[in-house]
Formats: sequence, structure tokens, C-alpha cells
Amino acid sequence: MNHIDLLIHASWVIPVEPTNTVLDDHAIAIQDGKIVEILPSARAANLYQADLVIHKKGHALIPGLINSHTHTAMSLMRGLADDLPLMKWLNEHIWPAEAAHVSTEFVRDGSDLAIAEMLRGGITCFNDMYFYPDETARRAEAAGMRAVVGLIVLDFPTIWAKDSDEYIHRGLEVHDQFRNDGLITTAFAPHSPYTVSNEPLERVAMYAEELDLPIHIHLHETEDEIQQGLSQHGNRPIERLLELGVLSEHTVAVHMANLTDRDIEIYAASGGSVAHCPESNLKLASGFSPVEKMSQAGINIAIGTDGAASNNDLDMLGEMRSAALLAKGVAADASAINAAKALEMATINGARALGLAETCGSLVKGKAADIVAINLDTLETQPIYNPISQIVYAASRHLVSDVWVAGEHLLKDRVLTRMDDQQILSAAKNWQQQLMKNS
Repeated sequence: MNHIDLLIHASWVIPVEPTNTVLDDHAIAIQDGKIVEILPSARAANLYQADLVIHKKGHALIPGLINSHTHTAMSLMRGLADDLPLMKWLNEHIWPAEAAHVSTEFVRDGSDLAIAEMLRGGITCFNDMYFYPDETARRAEAAGMRAVVGLIVLDFPTIWAKDSDEYIHRGLEVHDQFRNDGLITTAFAPHSPYTVSNEPLERVAMYAEELDLPIHIHLHETEDEIQQGLSQHGNRPIERLLELGVLSEHTVAVHMANLTDRDIEIYAASGGSVAHCPESNLKLASGFSPVEKMSQAGINIAIGTDGAASNNDLDMLGEMRSAALLAKGVAADASAINAAKALEMATINGARALGLAETCGSLVKGKAADIVAINLDTLETQPIYNPISQIVYAASRHLVSDVWVAGEHLLKDRVLTRMDDQQILSAAKNWQQQLMKNS
């Protein structure tokens, strides 16, 4: 009998790879934070002796959800400026609030709030874009969560840097700080084509190629952005980024809500990925992303929540459902983005976009044991004809019972094991009072 650290039994194991696979009454064997084997429960009991055996009857085990685009610390601005178009929301509310309040303490407390929310919703990895990425990385590490922290680049001064040179310099320092970390990786994060000029974009492309890092950028989010690009540069933003060498297999383009067939053709040829944020796009009335068209063109599409200031939650189960339903509506095709595809977008596609497909995104031998248990033994999810469909179309994040990252039990029967709920709540309420004084 083989000795292992952990054996988790469940009514269903959904590995995501191979696609649309559901394994009834299976177990996952885990040693040193990695998956050793996935096998029938009856056989597992005879083959493995585990230090800890967990039975999750009525539950489905899926790979940890990957939030491919968010701004974690902005959770402290949740509901601060709702029901406004993007540029008014940014220029008149968010950027002034950030100028007045963003600090290491703000990012620390905002990151804790977001990380706790994400873990409770089954998210085991997030791709972030915000100031003080080193602080967000430290908070993710403290919580035991996987994160890709964005090395933000802008043309204008902020609390983090005074110009594009300093943004890139500080970003490279953060990359060096976490380059050998087990949970934290980095990505260049030039904010958008309308906030970053040509020279720094070219430098980002050069460094991304040299260091083999993703480039995480908002792109074709609104029609205004496109018109601004045509006016200032004489071409559409996606064409400009192609000319500057920014588009490649490293690129993670966020939103992509306003696209022509030619735009899709250009981006598909680049090999880049898309971080689709359906609920933020809806709330800001930014546009409708042609997800099925992009998928048919061979583009890898992941899902992100965006920040809680524009969503207003970090709920990947909800986002996954919205992505599937919107794709059908936009394509006028009920078969577009089926449940299995939506789950892939929330897991393995996110891992592929972020360069983490060898580490996480599916339940496969040798990968990290980033696992989520969802309780399907509830009135709201019965009867169960297809567990994948139930997860995408009927389940909510409140049915997430347990979360493991690299085999560590971070959410146990809905209780966070590394984070202090009351401390996080208290800090959030303190920031609310501070922001209200100046809003």
C-alpha cells in the first residue's frame, strides 16, 4: 500500500482534461501538494494509505477557478461609483479616489478582502493589475493563494511611479523579488493603449519576450477607445499594438468587447489569449464580446471578473454562467459555448493564458493539487443529470465547501483556515469611512 499525504473522495471528479469528462465515485490522491493519481474510490482505498482521508459525498471536485483579470485592492471601492459609463467612472470617481487613498495599507487591506472573497468562491489563482503589486503578492502568499501580479505601466504619475521608465524599473524589481516563488508569478501590465505610449509599449514587448512573461492589457474595451486610437494614431488599437510588437502568444487582452472580423483575424494570428469579463462589460455598457466568433477562430478565451469596483463581485461561478449565456445571445446560437467549454474558460484556458498550464487549470497527474469541492446535494441543484451543467447553470459560489491550493486546505467547510474574517471586515469598514469623507 502506498503512503500519501491526502486522499479526497467525492461523488464526481471533473478533471476538465479530457474535455467534458465526469468521473463518478472517484478519489484524488495527493502527495507533496501534487496530484499522484485520480482513480475509482473503491480502488483508491485499497491502493493508498493517507495521513488524511476526506469524503465529500454529494460533492463535485473541479480544478481551482482561475480569475484571469482583476484589480484586487479595488474591492475597497465596491459600490463607490455605480451606474456610470467607463470614462466618467474612471476620470471623475475612481482615479481621484485612488489619488487620495491608495497606499501600501490600502492595497494590503483591499487585497485581503478580495482574496478572502475569491477563496470562498472557489478561485485558487488570480491575475492582478494594480499598484503596489509586491504588496498584493505578499498578501496572496500569506493566504496560500496562487497569483500572477501585474507589473503595471502608465504614462502618467501615480503613487507607485512618476513615469513609464520608473514603472518598468519598479516592475522589474518586483519580478526579481518573486521570480523563484512557488505561488507567485508576474506579468507585464501596461494599462491600455490610451494610457501607454509607443515607446514604453515597445519596451514591454521586448522584456516580455526576453523574460517569457505575459503581457496583460485592456484592449478594445469601448468604442470610445477605438475612436480615440483612430484619431490619435490613425489606426485601431489592435492594429497599433500589432505594429509595436505587443501582440504575441504572451498577450492577454482584456475585454475585447468591440471587434470587427478583421480584428479577430489579427488577434487569432498573434496567438494571444483573451480575458473575457462579461459582467463588467454589461455593467459599464462597454459592449458585447463576440466570444463564439473568437473561439471558432482558435483564440484561447479565459474568464475574469474585473475589479469589484466595476462588477461588483469576484464571483467566477456567476461570471462563468454569464459568459455562457451571453455568448449564446450574441451568436444567436443556443449551442455556442456549452457548459463544458465555459468550465474550461474558467480553469484550463486561464492557466494557458497566464503560462501556468503545466502547473494548474486541470486535475491531472503531476499538477498542483488546486482543487475545489462544490456541494451539489442541495435543493437548488437537484436533480443531477449532468454535473458540469449543474455547476455552470445552477450552482452558486455559496455551494463551494472546500478549497485546496497545492494540497493545502485553505477553505474547510466554508471556513477560511489562514485568514481572519473579522479582521478583514473591520479593515474594510474603516476604509469605507475614510473614502466616504472624500467622496
